[in-house]
Amino acid sequence: MSTEGPESSRLPFEPNKKRQKPVKAKTQPIAKTQESDQKSQQQPPYTKEEMAVPEVVSQRMIRRVAAFCGIPTALGITTLVVSYLLVIYTDIQLPPIAVLLVNMGLFGIGVLGITYGVLSASWDETQPGSLLGVSEFSTNWGRMVEGWRETRKKNV
Repeated sequence: MSTEGPESSRLPFEPNKKRQKPVKAKTQPIAKTQESDQKSQQQPPYTKEEMAVPEVVSQRMIRRVAAFCGIPTALGITTLVVSYLLVIYTDIQLPPIAVLLVNMGLFGIGVLGITYGVLSASWDETQPGSLLGVSEFSTNWGRMVEGWRETRKKNV
């Protein structure tokens, strides 16, 4: 993706046009007027189609979340079963705290895998992205942080 011009600051699936918000009146009339009826009938800033994540991108995110979250979670469940079977059918005595820490670690990695799966997917419809998505993650993380900063500036 090129980083030239104003197009670089928007997401690949973000609408091209920016609609302006309606100007808020300083004083609100007590009785409903014809003007307030017209304001309530105005269309929202963006339509559902403009705000929706494209199907290609959402499927890419789902596949990555399934891999980066599903594998550690499945390993966590497997270690529970294996540790139980080792204790019951063999003479191996595993310390319960070790089993707990391993499971907490694997389930924690699974939770982080949800975030990494979404942010490591390429948000550009035309580019599938890399296998691990490290460069896509840094790009998407930067976009997210920039959005947070803009929101904080608007609220202050």
